[in-house]
Amino acid sequence: MNITSIILLVLKTSIMLSVFAIGLKATFADVTFLFRNPGHLFRALLSMNVLMPLIALALAATFDLHPAVKIALVAISVSPIPPVLPNKALKAGGKEDYTIGLLVAMAILSIIFIPIAMEIVERIVEKPLVMRAGSIAVLVLTTILIPLGLGIVVRTIAPRIADRFAKPISRIASLMLLLSFIPVVIIMARPMLSLVGDGTLLTLAAFAVAGLIIGHLLGGPEPENRSTLAFATSSRHPAIAIAIANANYPEQKFAVPAVILYVILSSILSALYTKWVHHEGPGGAPATAANKKPVAA
Repeated sequence: MNITSIILLVLKTSIMLSVFAIGLKATFADVTFLFRNPGHLFRALLSMNVLMPLIALALAATFDLHPAVKIALVAISVSPIPPVLPNKALKAGGKEDYTIGLLVAMAILSIIFIPIAMEIVERIVEKPLVMRAGSIAVLVLTTILIPLGLGIVVRTIAPRIADRFAKPISRIASLMLLLSFIPVVIIMARPMLSLVGDGTLLTLAAFAVAGLIIGHLLGGPEPENRSTLAFATSSRHPAIAIAIANANYPEQKFAVPAVILYVILSSILSALYTKWVHHEGPGGAPATAANKKPVAA
């Protein structure tokens, strides 16, 4: 086993542990929340699966970007929520039922939506595109649904054990994710830097900001849901985005660095958005001791 295989194994394990830890604090009612609230589901679909792909196509058509960046934009725009996003949303004050329900609903629907989206994009750009539902299902099951389901089962059978180990497992997963992501960034540093300088950074940043704005505006009347949908609309599952790019353009070796570069930019901008949300407080008013929600550990 080479160093790359070890890094990928640690990365996948950290993601699964992170989602498992979320499951240790979740219930079946959380998982089905969006399916039981069609208004929330419709706004999420509009935000993530309609408006963002349209913006990606518009940016790709308007600006003279590296082909790999255009591929990355489209692949990111149709990908579901990253498995680690609920931790970010919950720390920012997001509600567990909406956050976990959004993760599950978008993951399940992506199995249907992504192949359809590829067909629509193919007709627009007049280039053959494909992403089989089976490939998406495998990634969704292994990185989201199975570990989350296992966590919920443990909570149902042994709630005290679930409460006791949820936080330590989450911290271990976060540390493993950081330790595995740093080498990935180092390895990808040179190809990522080669993409900088032709408007790539500005375009990717604009796409991330557009996601934050759209999600915030469509999140509904509750401030907690607005921030969660903002994160979800801007941040996407990098493994699925990379799988889409590689399945359609395996010759474009810079597509993966472009996705990683977007993940970094999106994370930075999401952190700035979080600070703004905490400063503004519920309803856009300045945060005070009375209206500022405590941040979950």
